Amino acid sequence: MHTNSKLEAESAVEIRPLNQADLSAAILLSEQAHWNQTASDWQRLLKLEPLGCFIAYTDRRAMGTITTATYQTELAWIGMVLVHPDFRRRGIATRLMHVALNHLQRVGVTTIKLDATPAGYKLYESLGFVTEAIIERWEGVARMSSSQDWAGIDEDTRRAMFALDRRAFGADRTEVLESLLTASPVAPLVKMPPADGRSRGYVLARRGSRASYVGPLVATDERVALELLDGMLNQLAGEKVYLDFHTGFALNSHALAERGFTKQRRLTRMSYGNESRAGTSSLIFAIAGPELG
Repeated sequence: MHTNSKLEAESAVEIRPLNQADLSAAILLSEQAHWNQTASDWQRLLKLEPLGCFIAYTDRRAMGTITTATYQTELAWIGMVLVHPDFRRRGIATRLMHVALNHLQRVGVTTIKLDATPAGYKLYESLGFVTEAIIERWEGVARMSSSQDWAGIDEDTRRAMFALDRRAFGADRTEVLESLLTASPVAPLVKMPPADGRSRGYVLARRGSRASYVGPLVATDERVALELLDGMLNQLAGEKVYLDFHTGFALNSHALAERGFTKQRRLTRMSYGNESRAGTSSLIFAIAGPELG
């Protein structure tokens, strides 16, 4: 493309809030990128942030997307940075990032984070994001490994689970967890010592377009983390599974390899704005998703 025509194409780009009518185009973009998010995942993001998800388009063609998930004003997560193959290397992702950052700063968010793919790392670094942690995507086929019985979740258990998550995540994401609980295809697992009243760990799972996704998994120690992981894998036995492992957890990834998982890729957790450890504590074994933190 000649320089003049390229500038004309870029000037014709419009970026506006994503809406329900855009979801089929957004889903197609994630499918083209071979990402695991489903229509339900996109619906969740749009419901959580109806004014904080954006789409770039020109001539009625979707060019790219970006989403935000905010946890009050102390923390926000940027995700679903996707650009159609026909429009890459034209600055679309950069423009989407500026729109998302401006939106989050307008609403007063002080710390913004994301999980960068290798392809996006240089862009985010150029915008001022700094490396904070490493997240590893592992995949495998779930298999039976234990026969431990798990009690169902009642209101007291839910409150204890949410309290542990606030401690581990560093921000209140109850709304996100409620959505994930509602969508869970298998029983959520919570570790509650008898007569203790406090949760020592929990794990959730959801269906993906390419594999079932295990996460978040939060635990106060290695033994609890493995009990929860094995309990969830029992429920998903025979299914392909993805898990995004936080390498800052006290347990190393050998536990995943021992369960037949292989490392698929690496994500770099990056932060912008006020320094904060929210979202990256040593209690998080597996994240909720690159678009959620």
